[in-house]
Amino acid sequence: MPRVVIGLSGGVDSSVAAALLKEQGYDVVGLFMINWHDTTGVLEGDCPWHDDRTFAELVARRLDIPLHVVDLSEQYRKRVVEYMFAEYGRGRTPNPDVLCNREIKFDVFLQEALKLGADYVATGHYCRKAECEAPDGSPVYRLLAGSDSNKDQSYFLCQLSQEQLRRALFPVGGLLKPEVRRIAEEHRLATAKRKDSQGICFVGRVDLPQFLQQRLAARAGAVHEIAPSWRGYAARCEPEVRRISVEGGGALPPLDDAAVALLSDAELAAWAAPWRYTVRDGRKIGTHNGAHFYTVGQRRGLGIGGRRESLFVLATDVEANVVYVGEGDAHPGLYRTALFLRDGLHWINPLRRLGVGQSARFAVRIRYRQPLQQALLVVREAGIYLLFDEPQRSIAAGQFAAWYDGEELVGSGVIEG
Repeated sequence: MPRVVIGLSGGVDSSVAAALLKEQGYDVVGLFMINWHDTTGVLEGDCPWHDDRTFAELVARRLDIPLHVVDLSEQYRKRVVEYMFAEYGRGRTPNPDVLCNREIKFDVFLQEALKLGADYVATGHYCRKAECEAPDGSPVYRLLAGSDSNKDQSYFLCQLSQEQLRRALFPVGGLLKPEVRRIAEEHRLATAKRKDSQGICFVGRVDLPQFLQQRLAARAGAVHEIAPSWRGYAARCEPEVRRISVEGGGALPPLDDAAVALLSDAELAAWAAPWRYTVRDGRKIGTHNGAHFYTVGQRRGLGIGGRRESLFVLATDVEANVVYVGEGDAHPGLYRTALFLRDGLHWINPLRRLGVGQSARFAVRIRYRQPLQQALLVVREAGIYLLFDEPQRSIAAGQFAAWYDGEELVGSGVIEG
């Protein structure tokens, strides 16, 4: 019988996944990963892995499957945490969970599983896998959203390769979360009522500035407020083919291939550029302890009160150590209708890959749990442009944009700005 090595995390989802695999007749082996030891910045009550291991052992004992433990903390530090520090140091907002899946769970973990004789690896992710055939008859693996729209985790797997998908099984991807809890209760698993984990993958919930100060020093700087009437908002208009400006309001007419063909690379680049400010564009209203501790769209942690509406971070300049903010969630500096992707461009389904000069409409997600947004994806020599039908809020450089066609996650890339 095929052997499946499952990542038993100590949570209910992976526990039920293991139970289902055993019921289906697989030779199931549990593997628990230790990926982080340091508790610096971890909020009180969040243990990085000790409690998780205890629950994983209880589940393995209940299901009568062997459980192995492997320490991957050095690889996790090099491949995920160092990346986090580097990105925040550049004033960007990384997504460590996407990197954790690509670099650890379906790479380093996979290699450890193969040492145990695995034919497949399994996780408790809420997503699904399907298979189709390439013109040459070879199999192509498709990544599909989980059946539970409230728990769908396909976004976190948006960088997986065909080889990684070939080996992957997602036993709970077709279930709703209440069903998973029910199955855990029926099997009398210790994790049946355990709360879902939150925060950074394998680290937990953290005080981000304190966590980042392990590598990024605090540095006093100024907070400048940008008024909604800033001249840059009025100056930037959508390309003429849209026939509407950013501040015009209302629904924007969708672009089609013919309209996009009229746009030059320079026009697309200017349209997708992030808002950029100087200290002369606003007024100083406060101070902060380091621009690299803040991200676009952030509302808490500014320490500036006395406003009718909340202040939001519009942009950061880590070189000048300035944080730019605006008042109210309708501030135009929070919204853009286009973005650019250059790094990490990845087509999960190679049959759907577009060439330079081509475009197609997709539903796009620019952060986890964001409702899908309609957009036109345009491939040019410099990279990929995403042109949204409606303005998008808090586009943050360093995050991943993932594009879907129906329930299939087709590809992804890192937001440049």
